[in-house]
Amino acid sequence: MADGESGPVTARELYNRVTSQGDRIRALKTEKAPKNDIDVAVKQLLALKVDYKNLTGQDYKPDSPPEHNVAMIQNCSPGADDGDDFVDPWTVQTGSAKGVDYDKLIVRFGSQKIEKELIDRIERVTGKKAHHFLRRGIFFSHRDMHQILDAYEKKKPFYIYTGRGPSSEAMHLGHLIPFIFTKWLQDVFDVPLVVQMTDDEKYLWKDLTLEKAYQYTIENAKDIIACGFDVDKTFIFSDLEYMGSSSGFYKNVVRVQKHVTFNQVKGIFGFTDSDCIGKISFPAIQAAPSFSSSFPDIFNGRKDIQCLIPCAIDQDPYFRMTRDVAPRINYPKPALLHSTFFPALQGAQTKMSASDPNSSIFLTDTPKQINAKVNKHAFSGGKDTIEEHRKYGGNCEVDVCYMYLTFFLEDDEKLERVRQDYSSGALLTGELKKLLIETLQPLIAAHQESRKQVSDEVVKQFMTPRKLAFDF
Repeated sequence: MADGESGPVTARELYNRVTSQGDRIRALKTEKAPKNDIDVAVKQLLALKVDYKNLTGQDYKPDSPPEHNVAMIQNCSPGADDGDDFVDPWTVQTGSAKGVDYDKLIVRFGSQKIEKELIDRIERVTGKKAHHFLRRGIFFSHRDMHQILDAYEKKKPFYIYTGRGPSSEAMHLGHLIPFIFTKWLQDVFDVPLVVQMTDDEKYLWKDLTLEKAYQYTIENAKDIIACGFDVDKTFIFSDLEYMGSSSGFYKNVVRVQKHVTFNQVKGIFGFTDSDCIGKISFPAIQAAPSFSSSFPDIFNGRKDIQCLIPCAIDQDPYFRMTRDVAPRINYPKPALLHSTFFPALQGAQTKMSASDPNSSIFLTDTPKQINAKVNKHAFSGGKDTIEEHRKYGGNCEVDVCYMYLTFFLEDDEKLERVRQDYSSGALLTGELKKLLIETLQPLIAAHQESRKQVSDEVVKQFMTPRKLAFDF
């Protein structure tokens, strides 16, 4: 639903909110408000209209209030009140210093929470301890993960698909999260991996030339390869390049395009009549790698191999659409594992941005830059004075340094000690920042060293369509 309060929402209330949001947008336009404010308001209106249709089964029509005042159980989509949680593939905003309410997001998106029972089963099936991203709820939601485990137990094949939108030459720490986890998944399950570089998307959405977008693909691919992926088991591809060389891939793009209407993509993604047609057709391109026949070199033309997609939850709208289309074109639905967002240094209200150097720790940052960014920009949950902090303790729920340590400090016992000491006031903010700096500096230095070993020739090997070390 479309604002932050909880409780049942009736169809009439929702109808009134859609009407009111429309009036708000007209007022913003009359006042010549900034374009970004209008865009956010339009996306909120579209989300409200989707919720209205989901609730009533009918499109919203002005001056036609609903006949039956049915109620929606939970109210949790983007809106104008109480926190403003707004999540789509391009924008993540919340009014809460704790970050997005992921439990509400699970309800809104209709996914399933990753419970301890699923984590235990992953450990049982793989014989390996679950990754700390799973144990700590960093990957917190899923679709059909039990199906993937069923297939694995029956020795049926599956593959992993993840991606990267190359919007800048240097990636930041947040961009590493899906790849660190994907590497672990590939290692424990020993399956093929395809990595889509959506340089076409970045050309359509940003002020980039095609040449610059492709250059970013090559640079970002080096950072991805530096995570330790095996060239014999991994295919990285540029949309700009691969679309022209794989008839299987393009045929699947067209199949998806035929089964999704303009109204549907407007409802799912918030596109407007003024968006270029490239944006409107792009979701089909992100959907296509979910189907094994898009990669004839790897899967030998097989159409029946299920796909597992680890990604941040803001990408889920693409795959809700994909899962809706899949049975209509006789393909298995992709399964998903969703991660939380990696917060900006300034706080969890937004995710890190590649366009704001001070919101992010970049993989190119020097030890000195990491030190300066953490000390100067990292939002603190500590008190104003040492005396107050010793007395009342810090708030780990809003402290960015503590949040970052949950991602990168692998020792569970040490992390728990940090939480207790900071919450009690025994650990000061400056000491917590120092611990984060000492954790990040060697991690990023090791990544930079690995990246130096990745030549253009190595990138070419990963990006050449070919058979991988699996028989299909």
